[in-house]
Amino acid sequence: MKYYLLGRSGLRVSEISLGTMTFGEEWGWGASKEESRKQFELYIERGGNFIDTANRYTEGTSERLVGEFVGAKREEFVIATKYTLYTRKGDPNSAGNHRKNLVQSLDASLKRLKTDYIDLYWLHAWDYLTPVDEVMRALDDQVRAGKVLYIGISDTPAWIVSQANMLAMLRGWTPFVALQIEYSLIERTVERELLPMARELELTVTPWAPIGGGLLSGKYNKKNFDPKVPKRISPEGKRLSEKNLAIAEEVEKVANEIDRKPSQVALNWVRQREQQMIPIIGARTATQLAENLDCVDFELTPDQITRLNQVSAIELGFPHDFLQQPSIQDLVYAGTQGQILRR
Repeated sequence: MKYYLLGRSGLRVSEISLGTMTFGEEWGWGASKEESRKQFELYIERGGNFIDTANRYTEGTSERLVGEFVGAKREEFVIATKYTLYTRKGDPNSAGNHRKNLVQSLDASLKRLKTDYIDLYWLHAWDYLTPVDEVMRALDDQVRAGKVLYIGISDTPAWIVSQANMLAMLRGWTPFVALQIEYSLIERTVERELLPMARELELTVTPWAPIGGGLLSGKYNKKNFDPKVPKRISPEGKRLSEKNLAIAEEVEKVANEIDRKPSQVALNWVRQREQQMIPIIGARTATQLAENLDCVDFELTPDQITRLNQVSAIELGFPHDFLQQPSIQDLVYAGTQGQILRR
C-alpha cells in the first residue's frame, strides 16, 4: 500500500483503513475472534497500518480484539477510535459530545485497547446540545495530556465542523485533521457541502460504507434482488431504490468488462476522486477483505469514471447550481471568468 499524510499533519496512514465494526459477534452478524484475527493479519501483510474502531462497536469487543491483536507492536499502528454513542442506555451522561462523556469514554477505550494513547480520536456523531467551544477545549485537553495525538470528526454538518476548526485555530487549540462520512456511488449528497468544506480546510476524508453497505458488491441487482434478504444493506431499507439498483448494475457492467469485482470498482471510484479519500473497508471474512484490498492493484479509466459519475449523478441544488449558471457567472466575474487563473 501507499501512505498518505493525514490532513494538515505529518502522520502517515495507509491508503485504506481497516474497519473493525465486524470484530465480534455480539450484534448477530460480525466475525468470530479467529476470523477477526485473520482479517487483521491479512491487512498488515498488505502493508496497512490504519485501524478504525469505536467504543460502541460490538459492545466494546472490537476495541478489546484490536488491543489484543496489536499487542507489543503498538507503535507500528495508527489506532483510531471514537466517542459519543452511549455506553449505558438510560444514562443521559453516558452519551453525547460533552466533556464528561468524552473523558469517561476515552479512559474506557484506553483500557480495552490496552494502550496509553489514541493516535486519532473521533467525535462520532454531533449531538446538537454541547457547545462547540466545550467540545474543542475538552479534546485539546486530552491532546495536551498525551492521551490523544490527533482528532477527527464524523457524521456532523459542515457548518459545525467549519465553526469548530476556526474556533480551535483562533484560540490555539487542536483542530480536526480528518472527516469521516458516508460516501459512495449511492450516497453523493455530501458533495454539496461536506466535501467542499473538507477540501478547503485540508481535512482527509475517510468514507464509511464505500460500497453502499454491500449494495455495490454485485450480490444485489434487479434480476436476483429479494427484498426480504438484504436487510443489512440499510436498517431502514433506504438504499434499496430503483436508482441505486441501476447504479449497482452499471458498476457490475464495468467490473465484467475489466475482469474485476464490482466491490473493487466501487472502491476505486471513491479512491480516485479529485480530493484525498481513505476508504474504511470492513468485512465479515478474510476472503471478503482480501478481495476488497485488491482494489489497489488497478485504476479505473477516465471513461469508466465518467460512466459511473453519470449514472449516479445528483443535483447539487441551491446555491451551487444557481452559481454555475452562465448568466450568473457573467455577472459575478464581469465576463472575465475564462481569463482568471485558479489556484
